[in-house]
Amino acid sequence: MPNLWFFNIFSKGSCQNRQLTLGETFSLDIHSIAMYPVAMLEKELVAASTEPLILSLLSKGESYGYELIQEVKRLSGDQIKWTDGMLYPVLHRMEDNGWIKSRWVEVENGRKRKYYAIKKDGHEALQQKREQWTVVSSVLNGLWKGQHV
Repeated sequence: MPNLWFFNIFSKGSCQNRQLTLGETFSLDIHSIAMYPVAMLEKELVAASTEPLILSLLSKGESYGYELIQEVKRLSGDQIKWTDGMLYPVLHRMEDNGWIKSRWVEVENGRKRKYYAIKKDGHEALQQKREQWTVVSSVLNGLWKGQHV
């Protein structure tokens, strides 16, 4: 008796469980997250850390949106994954607050890219946020000291 294989087949938002017939082929899309699960941070914590992360990165030099997304992803070991839809409203709000400024630059391929840089008020906001995060971190470290979490 042949081995029977059952698969969940996903197509256009629907899922069906069916048996494949002998010789039938299909494509299999295995995402790395399924193979190597990484604990994602809760969205509220990611949201709360967005402004201090952006200000910290921009304090090292100007950058553009995609580069910020990739750098945070790299620095967090893929645990913080920003999207365009999340990042750009924050950048615009920070620009409205006077913390950052932007400028358009034409790149090699003729396309334009918007670069962001920190302003004086942004450095002051970063210092305040750094102090706030230090307090929270200190309290948590004190509570967890000697505990195996």
